[in-house]
Amino acid sequence: MRPIFFLLQQPNIEEKMKEAPDSAYEIGVVIGSYLPFVVLAGIAYAIYHYNKKKRGSR
Repeated sequence: MRPIFFLLQQPNIEEKMKEAPDSAYEIGVVIGSYLPFVVLAGIAYAIYHYNKKKRGSR
């Protein structure tokens, strides 16, 4: 099951891919669309890891 926000962003990405001048632009669009999610997952993991160490549970 895909999140709703992913489905809302997809047509915009597809449109940008159609209008892309070359393949390097397409790669940039893909990286730029997934990067925020990767960064948020990294931040969430860092907070989880910090809190786990703080509690002393391993």
